[in-house]
Amino acid sequence: MKNIVARFIKDESGATAIEYGLIAAGISLAIITIVNTLGGTLSAKFTSINSQLSGTTTP
Repeated sequence: MKNIVARFIKDESGATAIEYGLIAAGISLAIITIVNTLGGTLSAKFTSINSQLSGTTTP
């Protein structure tokens, strides 16, 4: 029984998988934040370019 408990305590594969999952979640959140920020900026820029090319102005 002591041997089973000792092996369970030494086993870090589950902890490693959780750490990789947390890292992947953090990277995903960073990418989503960047895409949302750049998406709004790019949309405004393309709207400006479109209005300049068509000769109209937007408020």
